[in-house]
Amino acid sequence: MKAVVITTPGDPEVLQLQEVQEPVIKDHEVLIRVAATALNRVDTLKRKGMYELPSGDTPYLGLECSGIIEAIGKNVTDWKIGDQVCALLYHGGYAEKVAVPAAQLLPIPPGVSLKDAASFPEVACTVWSTVFMTSKLSAGETFLVHGGSSGIGTFAIQMAKYQGARVFATAGSEEKLAACKDLGADIVINYKTEDFVARVKEETAGKGVDVILDHVGASYLQRNIDSLNVDGRLFLISIMGGANAEVNLNSLLTRRLTVQGARLRFRSPEMKAEIIREVEKNVWPAIGAGKVKPVVYQYFPLAEAAAAHRVMESSKHIGKILLCP
Repeated sequence: MKAVVITTPGDPEVLQLQEVQEPVIKDHEVLIRVAATALNRVDTLKRKGMYELPSGDTPYLGLECSGIIEAIGKNVTDWKIGDQVCALLYHGGYAEKVAVPAAQLLPIPPGVSLKDAASFPEVACTVWSTVFMTSKLSAGETFLVHGGSSGIGTFAIQMAKYQGARVFATAGSEEKLAACKDLGADIVINYKTEDFVARVKEETAGKGVDVILDHVGASYLQRNIDSLNVDGRLFLISIMGGANAEVNLNSLLTRRLTVQGARLRFRSPEMKAEIIREVEKNVWPAIGAGKVKPVVYQYFPLAEAAAAHRVMESSKHIGKILLCP
C-alpha cells in the first residue's frame, strides 16, 4: 500500500508518499481501506520530531479516519467486511489502509458522507470526554472554548449549543468570529484585540463562565481561572502557549474551582472504548438531527500531505482539513 512517510524530522516537504507494507491485524482489530483521514495539530509536531512516538508505533501520522472494513480479526463479532465506519486511531491514518481496534470504531453518522465522517472521531471523543463526561457541562450553564474556529472549536460550539449551554468562543479574525457565530456561538471574542476576561465578566454580570475548554495552557492559565464562575471547571487539552505558569491559588479555594487536563492520545484502550460508546450514544443523535455538522475547510490528495500541513500551520483554516487517498 501507499502511506505518507516522515523521511526525516523537519518542514512539510519531509512528508513523502511511499510504498510500504500493509498492516497485519491482530485478533481484536479490523483492517480499514481509508476513504479520508483528518489532520490534527499534533501531526505537525510529530513531523518536526517534537512529539515522542511510543515504542513500536508506526511512524505514519493520522489519529482518525473513515473508510470500509476489508478484513476482521477472529475475535471481532460486532463488525463485518464491507461495513462503512469511522475510527479513532493510535496512528497510521495517512495511508491507504490502517489496522484499528474494533472497540474504537463508530458507524458513519447519519446524513454524513463517508469522507466527511473522518472529521468527527478525534474532536467528538475529545470534546465529549472533557466537556461533558468530566466537566459535566449541562443545560443552562455557560461555556467558553478557545480557538472556536479550529476543528475542536467548531465541534464544541455546536455540541454545547445542542446541549443547551450559552456558548462563548474566542478567535483571531473577523472571518473566524463570523464562522463561530454561524455555528451557534452566542458571544464571540477577538483574542487579538479584546481582553477575553473582561468580556466574559461583562456578559455574565461579573460571574464568569461555568466551563472552559483550553488548548493554550500556561499563558492563559491565570486568565482562564479569573474567567470562571463559582464551582467553575477548566479543562486543558494542550499547551500551545507553554507548559509552566504561576497562578494565584486563592481563587481556586474561594470559588471552589477545578482545573483538569488530559490528552486523548494517552487514554487507556479501555477508556477510549468507553468514550467511543458514549459518543455514539450522545453525539451521533445530534448529528443525525442536523444539529451538529461536519466543518471541512479543504480536501487534499494523500500525495499532497505537505501542502495540507502548510495550510494547517498557517492557521487560516476553519474546521478540519482532510486527506483522501
